[in-house]
Amino acid sequence: DTDSADTFLVKGRGELHLAVLIETIRREGYEFEVSKPEAITKMVDGRLMEPVEDLLIDTREEYYGVISEMLSKRQAELIDMHSDGGGNVRLQYHIPTKGLIGFRSAFLTSTRGQGVLNSTFLGYRPWRRDLVSTRSGVLVASEEGKAVAYGLENTQGRGQTFIEPGTAVYEGMIVGMNPRMQDIAVNVCKEKKRTNMRSSTADIAVKLEPPIIMSLERSLDFVAQDELVEVTPLNVRLRKKLLTQQQRLRAAARSA
Repeated sequence: DTDSADTFLVKGRGELHLAVLIETIRREGYEFEVSKPEAITKMVDGRLMEPVEDLLIDTREEYYGVISEMLSKRQAELIDMHSDGGGNVRLQYHIPTKGLIGFRSAFLTSTRGQGVLNSTFLGYRPWRRDLVSTRSGVLVASEEGKAVAYGLENTQGRGQTFIEPGTAVYEGMIVGMNPRMQDIAVNVCKEKKRTNMRSSTADIAVKLEPPIIMSLERSLDFVAQDELVEVTPLNVRLRKKLLTQQQRLRAAARSA
C-alpha cells in the first residue's frame, strides 16, 4: 500500500515478470495505469545501495560497437570478451539494474534479432549517479477523436507512429515516436479539406508506413518518468501523466 488509496507499489523481477502479472490482472477485467519500472534501492550504513547484475551477451561481432555504445551510457563495465573465430562474440558486463530497464528491446532492435542476453543478480553496490535519458521524444495527440489516414500521413513526417487509421485517441495520448529529443503535439484526427476541385486518384491516395506495435513489455521499457502505460481489457496505450499541453508547459516551467 502507498499514501494513495488507489495506488499500489508492486515489486517483481524485471519487466517480463511485471508484464506477466499485469497481463493476468488485465484479463480479469481490470483497468489501471502503470508507471515506469525502477530498480529497488536500499540504505546500508547510511549509504544508498543499488542492485548490480552480471550480463552475458552472445551476438555477432559486427554489433559489438553499437552494443558497447548503448551499454556505456547505461553505466555498464566490460568484464570479459571472447570471440569464437567464426564471427560470433560473447560479452560479459557488470551493469546496474536501472541500466537494464528498457535495454532488451533496444538490444533486439540493434542486433536485428541476432543476439541473446541473460542477466544474473550479483548484489548491492554503492549508487553511482542517475542515468542520463537516452530515449528520444514522443508524438502526443493534441485532440480527441479518431485517427484518419490524412492526419497520420502528416504525423509520419515528424516520426514513427504507433496507431492505425480508425484508432480512438484522446488529448495527451502518445501516438508515435519523434527522432529528436523533444515531444511534439500532433493532430492525427485532422482530415483533408474538401474543395470543389476534382482530384486525380494519385492526389487522394495516402500511403502510410506500418505502425510500430507496442506490446505490453515493450511499453514498460519505453515509457519515461512523466508517462504511464494505460492497461484495459481491450487495449494497451501510452499516455502522458499530464494530459493537456498547458499542464505540461506549466510543469516544465516550474521545474526549470
